[in-house]
Amino acid sequence: MADASKLDKPGRRDFLYIATGAFGALGVGIGVWPLIDQMNPDASVKALASIEVDISSVGEGESITVSWRGKPVFIRHRTAAEIQAAIDVPMSELKDPETDAQRAERPEWLIMVGVCTHLGCIPLGEAGEYDGWFCPCHNSAYDTAGRIRKGPAPLNMEIPAYEFLSDTKIKIG
Repeated sequence: MADASKLDKPGRRDFLYIATGAFGALGVGIGVWPLIDQMNPDASVKALASIEVDISSVGEGESITVSWRGKPVFIRHRTAAEIQAAIDVPMSELKDPETDAQRAERPEWLIMVGVCTHLGCIPLGEAGEYDGWFCPCHNSAYDTAGRIRKGPAPLNMEIPAYEFLSDTKIKIG
């Protein structure tokens, strides 16, 4: 029968097993880290996570298009008539009901991703039946708030996360 005092005391062999296991785990961690780290976005993608846009030169009734995350973003300085036309639309007529106030933080500025929600085309501005945006590929028509009114597109054009840094500068993303 084995001596009980010998079982309670760890020996040199036990230390070697623990040390080998610890160094092996450390080696696996060091070897796997580059594989995990390479999945992070590169610096150019991180730089495009948000952009600041100066809107001081955009007059009432004009639009500009900027690129954010590889997509066009339409920034429209809407007229009072365009705002009123968007407000007057009954929600029952919309495929994807959203009020104008839900889509524009400040009614005079409409900021949205300029991609048709049907197949990803880029709609034409100030065009179509509703004087908003028109996608000629499959005849999707959006109103002055970027809401789908006619055609195969299932959803309104996307509103990105944005904030007004001042009266003349916005941050998208």
